[in-house]
Amino acid sequence: MKSTSGYAFSFGSGAFSCASVKQHSVALSTAEAEYVSAAEATSQAIWLRFVLEDFGEEQTTATTVFCDNTSAIAMAKNPVFHQRSKHIKRKFHFIREAIQEGVIELLYCKGEEQIADIFTKALPKDRFSYLRSMLGVKSASTLEGSVKM
Repeated sequence: MKSTSGYAFSFGSGAFSCASVKQHSVALSTAEAEYVSAAEATSQAIWLRFVLEDFGEEQTTATTVFCDNTSAIAMAKNPVFHQRSKHIKRKFHFIREAIQEGVIELLYCKGEEQIADIFTKALPKDRFSYLRSMLGVKSASTLEGSVKM
């Protein structure tokens, strides 16, 4: 099966860019699927950095990208050959260059704190509500009582 990649970028108090996309290739392991997902998020992060620079908001520190798979992080941070990465298309390995240049910082995040899961998985209501609140999105039922005319 093809995996689904998802990411959300926040600026200030809430998310302003998010996506959920079916990956174009079949991953042979969860580490590979997460590595490809991290590469897609890196691509978006680099583009957003260019957009912010055009608005005069140049980013001087690395953009943090969270990943909940330690094997994918190890593959991205260590440029030597990995048995797990030999099947990954070469185009996804630019994440290594982005890390070495300080454009992004790939950090581990516990699976239960991974906000992107809201875009890629079927979740129980409690977990969905928790992740939605982490994105800064309020439910319609809480907004109904707060509208004043």
